[in-house]
Formats: sequence, structure tokens, C-alpha cells
Amino acid sequence: MTDAADPWLIVGLGNPGPDYAANRHNVGFMVADLLAERMRAKFKAHKARAQVVEGRMGPPGPANRRVVLAKPQSYMNLSGGPVTALRDFYKVPTAHIVAVHDELDIDYGTLRVKLGGGDNGHNGLKSMTKSMGPDYHRVRFGIGRPPGRMQVADFVLKDFSSTERKELGYFVDRAADAVECLVTEGLERAQSTYNS
Repeated sequence: MTDAADPWLIVGLGNPGPDYAANRHNVGFMVADLLAERMRAKFKAHKARAQVVEGRMGPPGPANRRVVLAKPQSYMNLSGGPVTALRDFYKVPTAHIVAVHDELDIDYGTLRVKLGGGDNGHNGLKSMTKSMGPDYHRVRFGIGRPPGRMQVADFVLKDFSSTERKELGYFVDRAADAVECLVTEGLERAQSTYNS
């Protein structure tokens, strides 16, 4: 059972380092960075091979939640290790973990909030699920399918196109709103508001 006092762990999935910073695969990091900015906090290194921010989310009062934002510093396909270590360190129930990640099977900029499910071939989710089971929340950020015959791996490790970048700020902002809504108001509210 979870308790309202239990902390939440919000994990932006991505790859560490400047070479990957603007890649489609790193949209989880972009959302985590924006959430940290909203909390007026800076990421610090954690022994669990992650960058973390600790703080509060939501309006003052009963909906205010203790949160840990994290950007694993392993590569994407090894995300499960750092996330599980952070879960244990901060004593976060699995149902209070949110993975924010890129999603090929939905159109660019479309959001889907859900609890549990498969990994859809996403290596970050695959690693997390292998480490702790599938029963965590996901905020799925649509990046669409690669054009023509481009390989999926090449597509996700490319930067957003100039056309996509025009709206990227807006979509990242909306994804951050969806995370805040999920944490402070619950899954049903987040789904009815953001699962367009």
C-alpha cells in the first residue's frame, strides 16, 4: 500500500553527456530539467549513478508531495540499476515511480499517461521493468516513427528536426504539467487532461 506521505521518484530517461543532450531519446531529461527549474533546484550527483533533485511539488496543503527528480547517468539500456538504487535509498513504493520517456508509437508531441504495461521495445523501460517489475507510471512523449527506411536506433539518437524544435518547448512544458498533475492529482485526472 502507498501512503500520501511516501515520496515520488520522477525519472527522466535519456543518455548522459553533451553528445546526446538534444536527441529525441533524451526528451525525458528535457522534462526533468524543466521540472527542476520549476522547483528552483539544481541537479546534484548521487551515489546511485544518477543526478538528483529533492524537493516538493504541488500547491501548499494536502496535495503537496515530496519528490525526487532523477536523471540516470548510466546509459539508457542500463537505467534500471540507478532507478532501483534510488527507489531503495529514498524508500519509494514502485507505484510512486514515474518514468518520462520518448515513445515511437504515438505522434510527435502527443502525450499518454499510464500505469504499468509493456516496454514496447524501449530499452530504458525494458531495463527498469527487468529490475523492479512493470508496475510504475509512465509519461509517454510521442516522437513518431522514423521516416522512410531509417533505422529506429538512428532516429531516436538524432536531434529533433528544425520543424519539431519550433514546438518542442511547448510539448516539454505540457509533459512537465502532466507529471505534476499525475503526482498531485492522481492518474485518472492526469489521463483525462493529457491523454489527448
